[in-house]
Amino acid sequence: MSSKLEQKEAHQTNGVVLPIVAVPVDCLASPDQQQLMEPSEFLEPDREGVEVVVLDSQANAKGVREEDALLENGSQSNESDDTSTDQGPEPASPLKETSFSIGLQVLFPFLLAGFGTVAAGMVLDIVQHWDVFKNVTEVFILVPALLGLKGNLEMTLASRLSTAANIGHIDAPKELWRMIMGNMALIQVQATVVGFLASIAAVIFGWIPDGHFSIGHAILLCASSVATAFIASLVLGMVMIGVIIGSRKIGINPDNVATPIAASLGDLITLALLSGISWGLYIELEDKAYVNPLVCAFFIALLPLWIIIAKRNPVTREVLYSGWEPVIIAMAISSVGGLILDKTVSDPNFAGIAVFTPVINGVGGNLVAVQASRISTYLHMNGIPGESSEMAPHKCPTPCSTFFSSDVNSRSARVLFLLVVPGHLVFLYTISSMQGGHTTLTLIFVVFYMTAALLQVLILLYIANWMVHWMWGRGLDPDNFSIPYLTALGDLLGTGLLALSFHVLWLIGDRDTDVGD
Repeated sequence: MSSKLEQKEAHQTNGVVLPIVAVPVDCLASPDQQQLMEPSEFLEPDREGVEVVVLDSQANAKGVREEDALLENGSQSNESDDTSTDQGPEPASPLKETSFSIGLQVLFPFLLAGFGTVAAGMVLDIVQHWDVFKNVTEVFILVPALLGLKGNLEMTLASRLSTAANIGHIDAPKELWRMIMGNMALIQVQATVVGFLASIAAVIFGWIPDGHFSIGHAILLCASSVATAFIASLVLGMVMIGVIIGSRKIGINPDNVATPIAASLGDLITLALLSGISWGLYIELEDKAYVNPLVCAFFIALLPLWIIIAKRNPVTREVLYSGWEPVIIAMAISSVGGLILDKTVSDPNFAGIAVFTPVINGVGGNLVAVQASRISTYLHMNGIPGESSEMAPHKCPTPCSTFFSSDVNSRSARVLFLLVVPGHLVFLYTISSMQGGHTTLTLIFVVFYMTAALLQVLILLYIANWMVHWMWGRGLDPDNFSIPYLTALGDLLGTGLLALSFHVLWLIGDRDTDVGD
């Protein structure tokens, strides 16, 4: 093994032109002549049967970049048992970042994502008075599950493409096109199927309390959910691809910007589409009842086409078979948070909680998605899922190792945690200036709100550090499995802690948080 390592190091010297020796075939029959010859040996003039071929080197910077990409591809090949051990313990250059550079790259997408959640909350505050939301109340049950689904699918897509960009898998145009087609087809399959399941869950949750069931409303929910999921996946998927390719070209780590932008656009676009589509289909429900079943059948009939395209790509083919569990379980976890929200919105003591819930949930989910994507990329650069690596801890990480160690992932965790308070202060001021929920912000309310937000992000970042490494050690790709669980937990923790904060405020008599009108 040591001789193979020395041979590979000799050929991988960057910026140095090494000769290649061509030995006659009959010489290879002898085992003692299968050694790699030194340059001093084959340059001697008295050696016969030896040809010297010198290859011209390309530009140094480009050669190093292409060589790194090839080495990474080689480390993931099952045909070579040696290349995986050749990876050094140092991460590749995209992760050699200072705290300032991480914060600078994350700040703008983080603020954009936060304003997106604020806008989503304001949209929900408006559309809740529409006839379709009043007469088909199951649409409210559909909202958290569908928003959580879109966030999971788009941020998982962003994480997969960010990892592929950082390890050089999309540098070649052919590989880039294959990755785009496979991933777009995959999220169409996931969005259509899980959107259909979400509509069934909404019908069941709406039927259980009063026992009333309407077939027209059920088909309306199905058509609205599937159409919203499909269109939002198409739009957001193209946006994510453009963001990742653009950030790669200008030298920004895609892990820092892709997931927050996906989240910022995901909630707003999905909620706007759901409101508009359900309103349009509700209008046609009385006179043209056949429109809703046709819409639902059309999008479901496209499933075989997307499945065929997704199966052609090895990466998306694996997710197509094994990636259902996290998004479905995440939808169930988000639904629990939706039930908490449903109980608190109707209580006058929790007035205004609906405006703040999308913000606290969105911010927590965005930050933990960035951290999970970064850790996953870090691990991908040093091996493949399931193999033992010096970079992957062999025991449960402690809070100190998660937040106070010297490695790059701990540094990013500190940066992301420090963004919580200033970010939420900006978002709270924006909501207050727009009179969202007619809620007056007091000092004690801000203190309780910040406590809930900090505790939510603290727990999520620690769970992300443990979960990503745990999945990696069991051969699961964290890009596909960790983010749905983490964002769903963010919804549950955010809604629960915020509801608890409102309850405590009500107990201590902070009546300024109630509805003013």
